[in-house]
Amino acid sequence: MSVKKPVIKVTNVTKEFGKFTAVSDVSFSVAKGELFALLGPNGAGKSTTIKMLTTLLQPTSGSLELAGHNVVEDSDAARRSFGIVFQDPSLDSEMTAYENMELHAALYGVAKKGVAKRIQTLLTLVELWDRRKTQVKNFSGGMKRRLEIARGLLHYPHVLFLDEPTLGLDTQTRNLLWDYVKKLSHEEGMTVFFTTHYLEEAEAVADRIAIIDHGKLVALGTTKQLTTETKTKTLEQAYLALTGKTVRDEQVDSHENWRSIRRSRAMR
Repeated sequence: MSVKKPVIKVTNVTKEFGKFTAVSDVSFSVAKGELFALLGPNGAGKSTTIKMLTTLLQPTSGSLELAGHNVVEDSDAARRSFGIVFQDPSLDSEMTAYENMELHAALYGVAKKGVAKRIQTLLTLVELWDRRKTQVKNFSGGMKRRLEIARGLLHYPHVLFLDEPTLGLDTQTRNLLWDYVKKLSHEEGMTVFFTTHYLEEAEAVADRIAIIDHGKLVALGTTKQLTTETKTKTLEQAYLALTGKTVRDEQVDSHENWRSIRRSRAMR
């Protein structure tokens, strides 16, 4: 039986900012259609890993692949292979939901033929079709997140990255949002790679979980595998056993980090 090539492949990746090592010799792969969570304390290396996978930062060493494309050597093709929802909103609040979708289609070069049907399908899936003519500034936080997810799927990506997508949302909205994500992943046959500080979300949603701490991958597996490995009963207990109970301060990104991000964004 042939083994399918992973949609995401991270091999011995290290990222340094001067003397500070944000990510250290990290390796893992993610299969097609998998719901994959990357967990870790503040400053552990989660955001840096996502920024490297999404071409906003280049690794100091090692390699990253998305849908068969080398993220550094073939960045344009890699960008076309994923959608992303950042922690901070990136919608145009003065535009309507439909106009935001149209703009994204134009930026990603989605063929005009069939784009209207694609927008209708996605807005219907996230239950925003009836609000398509409403300006985004009148949306709730949950509605904006749903629109961002629909927008991220518009160009038929292989992977959807979600960086703390439910941060600041109430419990009901968080649960509803994950219902949409699971439904969309199933219907689109898409891989979902997400970070979250809500461990119950990862336990309920993720097929597999990777835990990163101090830039190193300290565990990888299903919730059952992680609890068995740590001799605990819940993901939260396993997480604390692996990362400790000390409160962490967020590492402040260096000036060069943010310069790299701005350069990458300007190139897109």
